[in-house]
Amino acid sequence: MDNLNEGRWLLLIHQIPPKPSYFRVKIWRRLQRLGAVAIKNSVYVLPKSNQANEDFQWVLREIVSGGGDASLCEARLIEGLSDEDVESLFHAARDADYNQIVEGTIRITEALLPGLQDNDDRRPQIEADLSRLSQRLEEVVAIDFFGTAGRELAERAVAGLEARVRSSVHGSPNSTKSSIRIEGLRGRIWVTRKGIYVDRIASAWLIRRFVDPDASFKFVVGDRYRPAKGELRFDMFEAEFTHEGNHCTFEVLIECMKLDDPALFHIAEIVHDIDIKDAKFNREEATGIDRIIAGIVLAYKEDEVRLLRGSAIFDDLYEYFRRGKR
Repeated sequence: MDNLNEGRWLLLIHQIPPKPSYFRVKIWRRLQRLGAVAIKNSVYVLPKSNQANEDFQWVLREIVSGGGDASLCEARLIEGLSDEDVESLFHAARDADYNQIVEGTIRITEALLPGLQDNDDRRPQIEADLSRLSQRLEEVVAIDFFGTAGRELAERAVAGLEARVRSSVHGSPNSTKSSIRIEGLRGRIWVTRKGIYVDRIASAWLIRRFVDPDASFKFVVGDRYRPAKGELRFDMFEAEFTHEGNHCTFEVLIECMKLDDPALFHIAEIVHDIDIKDAKFNREEATGIDRIIAGIVLAYKEDEVRLLRGSAIFDDLYEYFRRGKR
């Protein structure tokens, strides 16, 4: 074990009395909510941070007040495990969480969603289940300390389900946005979810390239963000611009803003095929662009850096199609 200033990992070591049994379950659930993973039966780990220290301190006090013993320490190295081994434990835990969320969207889609209408008696239950899934996604994202790959699939699954539920009410895409003028969108702050991927990167590039060169962006955790004055949301729940029916956000923005540019239509087809994954346009470029964007996402956690590097890709792609290439 290392001293308090040098450790990378924060360890909670505890002993809990066997009775009452509910107390052990209560502590286990508390640790799960914090995102901690077990490296031994009674040793839990979190990446070192002020928040992790505070969270573990509260659990420690609860254990002691319940008649158990607990201690907190920091480690730079954990005996028998490399840093990569420990990170893999976090990835496995979060992947399991994300898989449960995806399975939840599948159950709603298969059992409840087909044929849904605005006045359907099933709608309150579907919306309640969807709200719980969205809330659970926010909770898991908040404890996804190392950017687990399953996050993107879960976010797409929830966003896609939200879009399908909305489309059962609103009908055809963009029906309420047909009169938008680009001039009214300048000088705004554009808000979207953290961890941007292809649709959000492409949409932000479109905004900055064709709507407002000085546009600023805010990246927030979760989908339930309420915009402040001067802010517009995109590609998130109840956003001003997001998926509509079978259209990804990039397609919605192009149609709403009446951007009659063939080069953008080609890019929209590629983004659609990557984001929606329905092979609607069967663009041969989709696989390559998807791999490049995935590489950017793996290499850079900061959304502004992802946007910068992704924008360079879309600048070049736009130039290729603008010059008449197909």
